[in-house]
Order: sequence, then structure tokens, then C-alpha cells
Amino acid sequence: MFDDIPQNRPFDAYQSFVLDCKLYWTRTIFPELRKRYAVAAGEDAPKTGAEVAQLMKDDTTAQFFGWYERHLQRMKYSGQHGLAVHYSQYREEIARALNADVPPRLLDIDPNFEQPVYYTNIDIHQHPGGVWSDEIAGYVYERGAQSTAPMLKKHATLWDRVKKQAMDRAQTEVKRVVDMGCGFGASTYPFYADHPDIDVIGLELSAPCLRLAAQRAAEAQAQNVLFKQADAMDTGLEEGSADIVTSTMVLHEMPPSHIKGVFKESHRLLAPGGLSIHLDFLVRDDAFKEYIHYGHSARNNEPFMVPLNQMDVIQAHKDAGFDEVEIVPFEEMDGALDPSMTAWRFPWTLIIARKAA
Repeated sequence: MFDDIPQNRPFDAYQSFVLDCKLYWTRTIFPELRKRYAVAAGEDAPKTGAEVAQLMKDDTTAQFFGWYERHLQRMKYSGQHGLAVHYSQYREEIARALNADVPPRLLDIDPNFEQPVYYTNIDIHQHPGGVWSDEIAGYVYERGAQSTAPMLKKHATLWDRVKKQAMDRAQTEVKRVVDMGCGFGASTYPFYADHPDIDVIGLELSAPCLRLAAQRAAEAQAQNVLFKQADAMDTGLEEGSADIVTSTMVLHEMPPSHIKGVFKESHRLLAPGGLSIHLDFLVRDDAFKEYIHYGHSARNNEPFMVPLNQMDVIQAHKDAGFDEVEIVPFEEMDGALDPSMTAWRFPWTLIIARKAA
């Protein structure tokens, strides 16, 4: 699909260097920071992330940890051989591939769609201009996502695991899945590729991401998926038409009012007995991890991570109409939840609810 984009050794070397630095940050600096925190805290351990931040504010390892995270992400996108910088050289080739014809059943973009203000006001992930404003942003975002969680050996396995959790937990025959905030379609792919008998709809704000998702589906010769531009809290889809409503790493990119709206829309879309399953990041009962997570929120231009973490998501689901709500840790790779894991990782969490039958 993108055969006109040549290999570039300086670019590949630069991105490999950034990834290796991120792995060093993940596997070496983070465990060292936790050791230094344990010594500083002693027996009188802080109760909140804010108290940890105050305790560690003059610690040089803590300062370097934060600086490294912030600037590695900046380098990934905007440095000398950053993703956005590099691929802008091939704008015409990428745009031509993204705008190639696809079967009409795969793509529904609204030319009059108005983006939410919260979405356009932030260059989330430090992605220049966000993932919505540039016609090649979806492609650049897909390239960048390959190193979002550096410990994952195969990026796609994350989405496969979410899909398996959803399908295993479904208590009714699954005829339709709605994937909210599907991005460039990675989270949608396992549903439509592994289950061709299921009707799958991927919803997304970003037209550039949707175009890439549709092209990937066309490459896979998919017959059972539609990528539609819509707000997850007002999808325009038929009430009671879905058996599974899901999202992956989307809630933390919305303000609380929008998150509550997504829960209400999830309930409206589900048929009786249907499953709502959202994968996101929640820290519970660990002041040090809260300190790290809240710091990441600031350093990576993701300001709604903190409000999500402070929300009563169980009550928000009940307010939306759900009676049965469960919050469980999610193992994004083998051994991730083992107590011996010392490397940095996101606090992956599944938020699961079921509509009453």
C-alpha cells in the first residue's frame, strides 16, 4: 500500500536509538527510581502520589526519569528524524495511498463533522497537531504506536488479548461489536478478521485514522466491518443493536463529562445481556505508581488521565444504567502481573459492565 516510501537507514537508526533509550528508561531507570523511593520513604510511606512527588522532588534520578520520558517522546515525533518530520517528506505518496478507493461499505466519513473542543485543543501524545488535523496523521500515529508500550514484543498481541477477553465474557450470541475510538483500526482488526460472521463497527473522531483503518480492512478483504466517523458519546447507531461495546485506551483521552456520556451510550447501544468492556489505565492503592502515572499524564500531554483515575467509574456505570460492574487488572503480555515484574508498565485495567437481561 505504501510501496513508494523508501527505506531510510538514518531514520531507522534514529528510531531504533529512541526505542532502545525507552527500553533503558523502562527496565533500568524505573526500577532504580523505585529503590530510591523506598529508601527515602522508609517506614513512613506516603499515602498519595502528591506526597511522593513532594518527597522525590529533589531526587536526581526522579528528575532524570521525568526529563527522559518527556524528551524521548518529543524525539520520536519531532526530532531530527522524528516520525512527523520524516514522513512529511512523503506526504503525496502517503496521501495518495490513504485516499485510494475502498469499497463503500468500509468507510463512512462525515464532511460536516465537528470535532469536540477538548480533542482539538491538545496535541495528545505530543503528536504535532494531534491525530486529526493532518491528512497523513493516521499513518504517522500507526508508526508511533509501535513503540508506545516498548515491552510488548508484538504490538498486535495487546488487541488480540482484549478481543479474547470480550468474546470469552460474552454471555449471548455475538452478532455485532462496536469499537469506540478505534483509531487506525488495530483494536478492531481482531474482531473482524477472526470472526467474519460478526458485524463490526469501528467509531473514531479522526478522519485520517479512519482512512488508514479502511485501507487496512480493504487489504484484508474484510466484508464485515465499517469504519464510521462519530463521537463515542453520540454514535447515531441504533439502540440495542450491539452485543459488545468496547474501547481500548480511549477513556483517558476524554474529560469526565464525556466519559460518563460514553458509558451511557454504551448502555443504550447494547442489547439485553450485552457486554461493555473498556481497557484503560487505573491506579489503585499504590502512591508510588500514582505518582508515576500522574507524572506521565503531564509529560505526555494526556491531561485527562488524572480525572479518569479519580472518577468513581463503578458509580458512573450505575448512573448509566448498568447494575453489574467489575474492575480487573489486565495482563498485556505474559508475566506482566507477576510480582517479580520490576519494569515500568502502564496500569492496564479492564472496566467491565453488563446490561441487564
